[in-house]
Amino acid sequence: MEALDEVLQRAFRHADDGEWDAAAELLREQLEEYEDAPEIHCWLGVAERELGMQGIAYERFKRALALDPQDPHVLATAGNALSHFADPDAESALRAAALTAPDYAMGRMLYGAYLSREGFVEDALDELTAARELDRDDPQIAYELGVALQLDEKPEAAAAAVGEAVALDRRDPWIRAVFGLLLLEVDRWEEAAGELSEAARLAPHDVEVQAVASLAASAVGDEGLAFEMMERARMRGREGDQALLQAVEDRLAQGSEAADRLLRENLAPDMLRRRLAERP
Repeated sequence: MEALDEVLQRAFRHADDGEWDAAAELLREQLEEYEDAPEIHCWLGVAERELGMQGIAYERFKRALALDPQDPHVLATAGNALSHFADPDAESALRAAALTAPDYAMGRMLYGAYLSREGFVEDALDELTAARELDRDDPQIAYELGVALQLDEKPEAAAAAVGEAVALDRRDPWIRAVFGLLLLEVDRWEEAAGELSEAARLAPHDVEVQAVASLAASAVGDEGLAFEMMERARMRGREGDQALLQAVEDRLAQGSEAADRLLRENLAPDMLRRRLAERP
């Protein structure tokens, strides 16, 4: 019989190589032997989620937690997965991970991220600040701290924290887009236009980012960049994007002041609110 640790290490190697089918198959083969091992169910859930099998993955995570895991990594992973389904078991699992392993930065971060989106911002900031002290090189921790600060209505501090996340990982389009939106919030429009356009280049399929970057560029008088971003949006736009693209085109035709108003009063605040609500 292969030891559990050896099985998991083999599965992790498959995952590191993006071989989620192989990881899932390996872990399924071990289910009968390790039926009572929460680790098997948790990491099989991760693999199946990556394969788009959301419903089955949910049941794996539920089973993992029902087996009373002690590993904070399993608690945090399964708890965070359940938070996407608004499952009440998510909170207790994430809290247990944070309390039983206070030096585990990822556990503290995931618990803080959960608390911030559930409206417990003060407690969230405690967890996220602690996570940041434990690992100052993790861009996701810096980003989640910025999310909580914005939800606490501290946009300047939020922009600073998310700016640190960008400095740690300049290739993450989601973080750069949120940074650009936060810069708009604090009236740093030239910087915002630059960050949004970089996010758009990094995420060519994100039509919303292309459109907002186009408006931001127009608002600061960079019509060449505005045209480039709008063309990118047109190229990638689908039927459901047409109302947004038409509204943006109309404002661009009216000039920079019209672009500024649409961005400031409608699109940017709504986009920021929705993206902040996304769970890690």
